[in-house]
Amino acid sequence: MTRSAVSTPHAPAAIGPYSQAIRAGNLLFCSGQIPLDPATGQLVKGDLEAQTRRVMENLKAVLGAAGTSLESVVKSVIFLVTMDDFAEVNRVYGEYLPVPPPARSTVAVAGLPRGARLEIEVVALVN
Repeated sequence: MTRSAVSTPHAPAAIGPYSQAIRAGNLLFCSGQIPLDPATGQLVKGDLEAQTRRVMENLKAVLGAAGTSLESVVKSVIFLVTMDDFAEVNRVYGEYLPVPPPARSTVAVAGLPRGARLEIEVVALVN
């Protein structure tokens, strides 16, 4: 099985030694996205809803660059700095995903890159 990197200028560039996504066979493994504006590389201003929407739009861009979409996501992981943010992130996240939604884990972590409040990674099918 071959693996290849996927990248797009419509999502933030990697800020370390990793790829935006790796395609392996018919699976796409997307690196976690934090609420960075792809144009500036800075955290977006605004409330948690705006930050969650930016994360989801970044994921959409990476998925699109690989020829797939949020409808093909089979697994996601949400990282939160505090579980107090769970309800708001869950509400916005749910607006972006199809029914039935993918399998998911949500975990609280001690910290995230650049002081972000959330990070989401996904695995999706690619035709």
